[in-house]
Amino acid sequence: MKLAAPPPAFYIAVFLLISTVASIGPSPPRLIRLPASSNKNYLTNEEHWFNQTLDHFSPYDRRQFGQRYYEYLDDFQAPNGPIFLKICGESACSGITNDYLAVLAKKFGAAVVSLEHRYYGKSTPFNSSTTENLRYLSSKQALFDLAAFRQYYQESLNLKLERSNIDNPWFVFGVSYSGALSAWFRLKFPHLTCGSLASSAVVEAVYNFTDFDKQIGESAGPECKSVLQEITRLVDQKLESNGKALKTLFSAAQLKNDGDFTYFLADAAVTAFQYGNPDKVCIPLIEAKKAGKDLVEAYATYVKEYYVKSLGVSVETYDQQHLKKTTLTGGSSDRLWWFQVCTEVAYFQVAPSNDSIRSSKVDTRYHLDLCKNVFGEGVFPDVNATNLYYGGKRIAGSKIIFTNGSQDPWRHASKQTSSPEMPSYIIKCHNCGHGTDMRGCPQSPLVPEGDAKNCSSPDAVNTVRKQIIEHIDLWLSQCQSSGACSM
Repeated sequence: MKLAAPPPAFYIAVFLLISTVASIGPSPPRLIRLPASSNKNYLTNEEHWFNQTLDHFSPYDRRQFGQRYYEYLDDFQAPNGPIFLKICGESACSGITNDYLAVLAKKFGAAVVSLEHRYYGKSTPFNSSTTENLRYLSSKQALFDLAAFRQYYQESLNLKLERSNIDNPWFVFGVSYSGALSAWFRLKFPHLTCGSLASSAVVEAVYNFTDFDKQIGESAGPECKSVLQEITRLVDQKLESNGKALKTLFSAAQLKNDGDFTYFLADAAVTAFQYGNPDKVCIPLIEAKKAGKDLVEAYATYVKEYYVKSLGVSVETYDQQHLKKTTLTGGSSDRLWWFQVCTEVAYFQVAPSNDSIRSSKVDTRYHLDLCKNVFGEGVFPDVNATNLYYGGKRIAGSKIIFTNGSQDPWRHASKQTSSPEMPSYIIKCHNCGHGTDMRGCPQSPLVPEGDAKNCSSPDAVNTVRKQIIEHIDLWLSQCQSSGACSM
């Protein structure tokens, strides 16, 4: 186990904050300005640390590890402005990204803090990721991490402001898995946040996620879908006749397992629809079909030039031999997320029995074999227990905003219908995918401040954003009037 990190490294910021607050007097709240990152993709990437409990569910295990976080105070209206907690998800957290939350922080005079998910990035409790060492990696532990951090940061702020027993109004934000964490945090700790935004929040653990592939077909449209299906049939045939040459064509010869290879090819198409770039895959393939060109070669060009080269996806991440490696490296997050998939949420993106786009090789057995091969005997996802604990799409929370993009296949694991105190919005447009409300269009690569101008229907995005602002404003005001985060 790694040693805990040194004490939080913001004593200079403390001094500046105390000095600023002391000079405020009776005048209106002032903005506290600290040096911001020069990287336009981040509001800040200056690291801070605090000591986190390893096992929140043990009454006697007192071990701790260093957990990384970030704070952005440029727009904070001290001393009583809100604090926006942006949850980092299933990858290294390298800073607070400059997405639509930056706009919301300015509007509400909020501080923004962001906590790296345990085990990911630099927040690693152990020196290796053996299956035994991963036993504390779960959404349940992560939620307690957020609660402990929220209390720690509030107490630190009170100390800086020379006050006690006072809570700023908090609001929680997340996209995708971290969107689910945002919803679940409000569900499990309603007294610690005024509300939450759960963007593209995958709150339903799904064993056989056939709706994922079906949505790709709907998002592609009949013509593009037909071409993708034809490519899949041709790939399956070539795998049988000369698999080595086929994999070499895609620069993926290292993927010895045919299931790994076809999963890689499926994801390459999925990403274009999921992240608001459908024309990147559909236009060249439809043109190749009309011109009578080799469709497999056309798809290989797309995969290598866009998916691998432009987006920076590594073929290695699909290799089960890579996933079995327990040494901590920059690619460790692949193994970590698969562990969560294989123990809690599944989301097995299997081929539907009829009209599938992806290869039938990507089936339930493929996923279960992967879990066993990578993590050992007896490792499989108990989705029933996960949905029993959180409620799935029937989550019984309050003051949670759910948002989804119409083209996003993950929306079928989210809450897509409104219920009392849990409004749900679907943003409908040609390139509205995963986290459109926070990321704009396309959703990857990053669009500064989540600008919606490149969405096929900016009005659709801005209409939902207006609703989000109204809910945040209402729920923050209710917190402030009651003196508590929960009504």
